[in-house]
Amino acid sequence: MRKKVCIIDGQGGGIGSAIIKKIKDVYGEAVEIIALGTNAIATAQMLKAKANRGASGENAIVRTILKADIIAGPLSIVLAHGLMGEVTPAMAAAVAACPATKLLLPLNQEDVAMVGVSSMPLPHLVDELVELHLRQYIGEP
Repeated sequence: MRKKVCIIDGQGGGIGSAIIKKIKDVYGEAVEIIALGTNAIATAQMLKAKANRGASGENAIVRTILKADIIAGPLSIVLAHGLMGEVTPAMAAAVAACPATKLLLPLNQEDVAMVGVSSMPLPHLVDELVELHLRQYIGEP
């Protein structure tokens, strides 16, 4: 059975789109990618990046992640009011409490500094997320 990977992003969906494109390049259709946007624009961009399905908004995120094996996105998805206020407290709490494995990119957007974490460009972070960390849960492509 294919693993379900939920990608959560907001604003313009650029981070989520980059993650989805890399997963598709490495795994093709071996995983099911569900794009969850805090807004419709983010979801639309992630669907253009070839997510299998997508939905937008608080309720969609809170309900859909319950069926996820893995959740990926920027660190802000576990911070209430993150992504310039697009992450509601209910979204952040649901992601943090979800039993799915969480792969979070340490992007410092919310006046939160990740001590001990190197600041790499987004493409390198996405490569590491997919090629090193996701591989531990999905296996070899």
